[in-house]
Amino acid sequence: MQFSSGMGCRNARHPAILSRMNGFLTSMIDLMIVAIAVALIAHRLRLPYTVGLVIAGIGLALSPIHLGVVLTQTIIFEIILPPLLFEAAINIQWKDLRQDALPILTLAIPGTMIAAAVVTLAFHYLLGWPLQPALMFGVLIAATDPVAVIAMFKDNGVHGRLRLLVESESLLNDGVAAVLFALVLAWVQASGQSHLETGEVASLLAVTVGGGILAGAVCAGLAIMLVRRTSDHLVESTVTTVLAYGSFLLAEHFECSGVLATVTAGLLMGNLGLAPASKYGGSVTDKGREFTLALWDFLAFIANSFVFLLIGITVAGIPFHELGNRALSFDIVMVLISRALTIYPLCVLFRRSRWRISAKFQHVLWWGGLRGALGLALALSLPATLEMRNQVLIATFGVVVFSVVVQGLTMPLLLRAMGITQSR
Repeated sequence: MQFSSGMGCRNARHPAILSRMNGFLTSMIDLMIVAIAVALIAHRLRLPYTVGLVIAGIGLALSPIHLGVVLTQTIIFEIILPPLLFEAAINIQWKDLRQDALPILTLAIPGTMIAAAVVTLAFHYLLGWPLQPALMFGVLIAATDPVAVIAMFKDNGVHGRLRLLVESESLLNDGVAAVLFALVLAWVQASGQSHLETGEVASLLAVTVGGGILAGAVCAGLAIMLVRRTSDHLVESTVTTVLAYGSFLLAEHFECSGVLATVTAGLLMGNLGLAPASKYGGSVTDKGREFTLALWDFLAFIANSFVFLLIGITVAGIPFHELGNRALSFDIVMVLISRALTIYPLCVLFRRSRWRISAKFQHVLWWGGLRGALGLALALSLPATLEMRNQVLIATFGVVVFSVVVQGLTMPLLLRAMGITQSR
C-alpha cells in the first residue's frame, strides 16, 4: 500500500507531464487513423500516397479539427528520420552498391556541393540575399528525399539499377548535406569570419564525419553480436530498432552526424547482421530476417505517414506572402536548375564507360530529386539569431511542398512516358 501511495504522490506531482504524454499519444493515434484513411482513398484514386497525405494535412489544418501537433526539428530528428534512413540502408546490398559506387559517390559528393553552390550564388547575386542565409539555404535544400519516388517505384514495379541509383545517391547525399550544413553553421556562428582555420575545419570534419561513421559502426558491431546469440526473431528485430535510434542519438549526443551513423549502422546490419548464414558468417534465422525486414517496411510506412501529414498540417500556417510570389517562384526554379546541373553534366562523365546512365534514368534522377524531411529538419534547427531565418524556413517549405505535390504527382506520368515499368 505504501508503494502504491508513493506512486500516486509522484504522479500527482507531475500532472503536466502526464497530460503532455497523453496528448502526444492521442495525436499520434489520430495521425495513424488519418493515414489509414488516406492510404485507402489514395489507392482507390490511384493517387501517390505521399501526395495524398500532404493534401490531407493541409485540409486538416484548415478544418475545425485540431490534432495538437505540428512539425518540429525534434520530431523529425528523434522520431521520423532514424527509421527512414535505417530502412533504406538495410535494403541496399554491398554487391549492388559496389557495381555503381563511382557514379553514386560522384552524384552524392560533388553533386551535392554543385547543387548547394548554384542555389547559394543565385540567391546571393540574383535575388540579393546576404551570403549567410543564402549559403545556409543552399546547403540544406541540397538534401534530397526520394521517399515518394521509391513508393511509386514499388507501385509501378520498378526495381534494379534505377532504384539503387535513386536510393543510394539520396542516402549519401543526405549525409554530405548534413556535414556541409554543420560546416556552414560553424562559420555563421563564428560571426561570419572570412574563413575558418584549416585545423578547425579538419577537426569539425573528423568529428562530424568520422565520429558519425564510427558511432554507427560500433553500434552495429554490438547489435550484430547480439543477434548472433539468439534465434528469437522478436529479439532480433528489437535489436535492430534499438540500433536505428541508438546510433542516431549516440552520434548526435557527441555532436557527430546522426545521419551518417544511422546509414552506416543500417548498411552493416543489412549486409552482415541480416545476411544468410552462408554469407559473412551471418547467423540470423530466416524467420528473423523476414520478420525484421517486414517490421522496417512497416516502421518506414508509419514514419512517412507522420512526416507528410505533418508537412501538410504545418505548411497551411506558413506565411508564404512574407517571402513573395516572385522569390518563391525563383526559389523553386533555381532548386530544379541546381538539380539538373548536378545530374546531367556529371552523368556525361560516365557515358563511355560501364557505368553509363541512360537518358531515361537521368530524367528520373533529376525530376525525382524531391526535398523532404532532412531539409525541413535542418531549416527548423537554424538558430533564431540567423539573418532572414523566417525567409529561409518559408523558402524550404515552399520547395518541399512543390516537390512532393507537383513532382510527386507527375512522376508516374514521367515513368510511363519513359517506358520505365520493370527496370532491371
